[in-house]
Amino acid sequence: MMRQEKVKQAIKKEVSDIIANELKDPRVGFITITEVQMSPDLRYARIFYSVLGKEKEHTKTAEALKSALGFIRKELAQRIQLRFAPEIAFKEDRSGEYSLRIQEVLEEIKDLDGPEKHKKEGQP
Repeated sequence: MMRQEKVKQAIKKEVSDIIANELKDPRVGFITITEVQMSPDLRYARIFYSVLGKEKEHTKTAEALKSALGFIRKELAQRIQLRFAPEIAFKEDRSGEYSLRIQEVLEEIKDLDGPEKHKKEGQP
């Protein structure tokens, strides 16, 4: 399990670097690699990413990653020393957006609830 964890961390670091510094596709938005899941034999990697921006940026980034899959895999194979370069698949991770939306809703509830509650409790 220790080896799998090291490979996951290496892939996360290297793919982030490849996307930031090597990928010249203008469709790639502000992207963060959030997680890497590996198969037990290290032959398959599912790479989760999040994108900052509107739906258009999400779509463009997904297209860019799909078209750059071969390039990213080749670069990754050169950077990390494994017997086989893992097959990679990108999956969008929208959990950050989801938690941000929950935070916004909680703030709205607090704002609606706040003034009356403070008056009842005798607070300013």
